[in-house]
Amino acid sequence: QVQLVESGGGLVQTGGSLRLSCAASGRTVSSVTMAWFRQAPGKEREFVAGISYSVGSPSYADSVKGRFTASRDNAKNTVYLQMNSLAPEDTAVYYCAARRLEFGISWSRSDYGYWGQGTQVTVSS
Repeated sequence: QVQLVESGGGLVQTGGSLRLSCAASGRTVSSVTMAWFRQAPGKEREFVAGISYSVGSPSYADSVKGRFTASRDNAKNTVYLQMNSLAPEDTAVYYCAARRLEFGISWSRSDYGYWGQGTQVTVSS
């Protein structure tokens, strides 16, 4: 069993920054593939960023590449998503998700069995 709790969302103006946190319990983040997804109203939940010891560097959706950075703090059992240069199209509920490392790498929404409750990010024009 893995529990995930996101925090750090809020309202920010265009060009601003936010850092999202996802605290995990039940497993260490070093033994779990972690990913960030987001869902805007009326749209499908989409992959944003993923991090795992099974790959050499984090993976990012093209829409956030160069602006968002995923990282992990093993001591705090927490993963982060640093979001810079935010734009209105980044407005969404952001979710962190976990997949057991032994299941292999996937950035597909359907392959994740553990989800946080989501945190709202709103970027004003």
